[in-house]
Amino acid sequence: MHDLGVGITLGAHQSIGFKGLLLYGTPQQKEKYLPRLATGETIAAFCLTEPASGSDAASIRTTARPSPCGSYYTLDGGKIWISNGGLADLFTVFAKTPVKDEATGEVKEKITAFIVERAFGGVTHGPPEKKMGIKASNTAEVHFEGVRVPTENVLGPLGAGFKVAMNILNNGRFGMAAAMAGTMRGILGKAVEYAANRTQFGDKIHNFGTIQEKLARMAMLHYVTESMAYMISANMDQGATDFQTEAAISKIFGSEAAWMVTDECIQIMGGMGFMKEAGVERVMRDLRVFRIFEGTNDILRLFVALNGFQSAGNRLRVLQRALKTPLGNAALLSREAASRLRRTAGLGSGLTLKDVVHPDLDPSAKQLVHAVDLFGATVEGQLLKYGKKIIDEQFVLMRVADAAIDLYTMAVLLSRASRSLAQSHPTAQHEKLLCETWCDEAYKRLSTSLSTLNTDGARQTFRNLRGISRAVVENGGVVSPNPLGF
Repeated sequence: MHDLGVGITLGAHQSIGFKGLLLYGTPQQKEKYLPRLATGETIAAFCLTEPASGSDAASIRTTARPSPCGSYYTLDGGKIWISNGGLADLFTVFAKTPVKDEATGEVKEKITAFIVERAFGGVTHGPPEKKMGIKASNTAEVHFEGVRVPTENVLGPLGAGFKVAMNILNNGRFGMAAAMAGTMRGILGKAVEYAANRTQFGDKIHNFGTIQEKLARMAMLHYVTESMAYMISANMDQGATDFQTEAAISKIFGSEAAWMVTDECIQIMGGMGFMKEAGVERVMRDLRVFRIFEGTNDILRLFVALNGFQSAGNRLRVLQRALKTPLGNAALLSREAASRLRRTAGLGSGLTLKDVVHPDLDPSAKQLVHAVDLFGATVEGQLLKYGKKIIDEQFVLMRVADAAIDLYTMAVLLSRASRSLAQSHPTAQHEKLLCETWCDEAYKRLSTSLSTLNTDGARQTFRNLRGISRAVVENGGVVSPNPLGF
């Protein structure tokens, strides 16, 4: 196993540090900076987070004021928890700038991205932060005081910094699944080595059902995460540009799967797993941050769900417009009517995967089709119920996001296992087992969650959770007294 802190150093440099330059840099900017960034002579960092703006990136307070002559911006502000903050000589920095609306003439504060060199002067950093994990990486505050940034160092359009930041993060997230898959591969190897050699009650512990289930689930989590990483990478290599949702899903799933796999490894190893000597406790501490940075998993779940609702809303708007001129849209409306009649009769949407999924996996493919139909009907039902207010229904959004994640995991496994079966890979039957088992459990999990989402019981549970939370906050912690009265 390799140190995740070293991986963070490299990732903060190339995955997000200078990714903005690759995505939005001008030819002159790329020519000036990329050669030394590529060799590692110059280290880069991504500067977005501030004390008052974490997940709410739009609320940053760092400012960049244009000079009267228009040749530079004066940058002032501070960023926190910056990976490579104490090492970097080049920073992608986001700051509020005054931007004039050409149509109205009104000036508004908007976020703009800048390429900032430490050599510009006025750039300082604090001491390395004392962290729970990834201690091999440098994390520090970075301060900008009166930094003169040349106008030619604006990155992307003026006032488009929020979009630049989000696209950098979207492009960087796909690599998270690969890192997590590699970590799980190493951890699973450690767990297997211990289970294969540890004898208890007169037998190797890998022969006991409890340990077998743990190892099997660890293997499935690794297989899903690795499959996601390669699926997204292949799509990107083939020129896909709309992969933000898939990248977010892979980050959510991979970071949580790696945590579960490492936790189970420690459990299999027992007391030995808890010792520093085994090296697993360090991995667990290192992994914890992956559910937080580059978009917390909670925020990304909302992103996944709302992206889906936006697409569904666009489709419904098309239908609404078509209904206003039914004669001119007869074909569209008839297809929609037929689809709804099929769903009402319990016949599904008519979608089939027979041409793309190996015949040996047909039962799992049918489960995916049924899950897609249920998911589509649920999303449409929730959208019709809440309309634009769906954005405030986070209890619903989180469950829809989890269902979307299950759908995507089923799809990537069916794709990978089908390929292995079609090409008669030596591991094809093993992969078939992984795929079938995962799809069956994911289908049951998704079906249960979505089918109960509209019930009175689910709504009452949401109200209960909201009430419990408010009481805890108002009380400053636990509300109920100690049973013994002290």
